Amino acid sequence: MNSKPRIPLQAGGQAREKIAYIRQMLGELRAVADAEGAEMLRYLIEMAYVEAGDIQAGLRPLSIRGEGNQPAGMAVEPAGKVQF
Repeated sequence: MNSKPRIPLQAGGQAREKIAYIRQMLGELRAVADAEGAEMLRYLIEMAYVEAGDIQAGLRPLSIRGEGNQPAGMAVEPAGKVQF
């Protein structure tokens, strides 16, 4: 039994419907990836499918913004030309 506290989906019913739709589409994509033998792609889609289910069940928040480490806000410059 899962002892994690449930986190209600804070947005309205439309957000719930969208998460349900995303999860349904991920399920279909997972089946396509599986049929094609794309194991890594299937795994990544499966993780997103599980995440969407956790959000629906209230086990995860819709967003993790404001939690954990924050980006430093430093600009990243392109490496430029690579010389061999």
